[in-house]
Amino acid sequence: MADKRIPTVISDDAHIVYRIHGASAAGANSPLASFKRIITKKDAASVREVHAVKGVSFVAYRGEAVGLIGSNGSGKSTLLRAIAGLLPVERGGGIYAAGQPSLLGVNAALMNDLSGEKNVELGCLAMGMSPAEVKERTADIIEFSGINERGDFSSLPMKTYSSGMAARLRFSIAAAKKHDVLLIDEALATGDAKFRKRSEARVRELRQEAGTVFLVSHSEQSIRDTCERTIWLESGVIRADGPTEEILRMYEEFSNK
Repeated sequence: MADKRIPTVISDDAHIVYRIHGASAAGANSPLASFKRIITKKDAASVREVHAVKGVSFVAYRGEAVGLIGSNGSGKSTLLRAIAGLLPVERGGGIYAAGQPSLLGVNAALMNDLSGEKNVELGCLAMGMSPAEVKERTADIIEFSGINERGDFSSLPMKTYSSGMAARLRFSIAAAKKHDVLLIDEALATGDAKFRKRSEARVRELRQEAGTVFLVSHSEQSIRDTCERTIWLESGVIRADGPTEEILRMYEEFSNK
C-alpha cells in the first residue's frame, strides 16, 4: 500500500467550450434584446462557440511532472485554466483536483506601479504565507529570480522590467511555496539558460515534496529536462499520453509532415 500512487488531478471526458461574442446586428445589444434572450434562454445570433477541449480524460499522480505539448491552438492553455478552476467544464464527467491548483502563466498579473520587492511580498501573502515567512523568504526569492544581477531592480517599479524579468519573478514567487498542483504555462521558456536550469531544478524539488507539476512549453528541451510523462493534445483531443521521449518522437514525426 505504501507504493500506491495517489491521484491529484482527474479529468473525466472533459469538454470545454468558449463563447466568442462578435459584431452584433443593430439593436441586438439593447436592453430589450438582452431581456428577451434571458426569457427565451437563447444566445445572441453573433455568439460563436469554439469547442477547445474535446473529451479529455487522464489521471495525474502525486510526484509526477507532466508535459503538455501540441500545435498552437490545440487547447493546452485552456486545459490548464480548467484544471485551475478558471474555466468551467461544459459537459462530461468534469475535472477534479487535490487542494487548490496554482496556475503560473507568462501573462499572470503583477502590479506594475509597485516595486519587485513589494510584488514578492503581496504574492507570497496571497499564497497564504504568514508575514514572518514572507520577510524570511523575500531576499531568497529575489535572488532566485536574478532580477538584481544587473542592478538594484527589485526596488524599481515592475513597469520598468523587461517581459523576461517579470516572468522570472512570477515563477520565483510561485515556486517559493509548496503546491499540491502547480500549473506552469511557458514560464520555463523565459530567461537565459542559467535561469532555466534553476527553474527545472526547482520543479524537481516540488515533485520530491509530493507535488504534481504540469508544464506547457514549446521548448522540447524543457519538457525533456523536467517531465518524465507527456500528454500530446492536438485540436482539443489527446493524441498520445506516455513516456516523454516516446511522445516527443511521435510529435516530431507529426510536425515534420
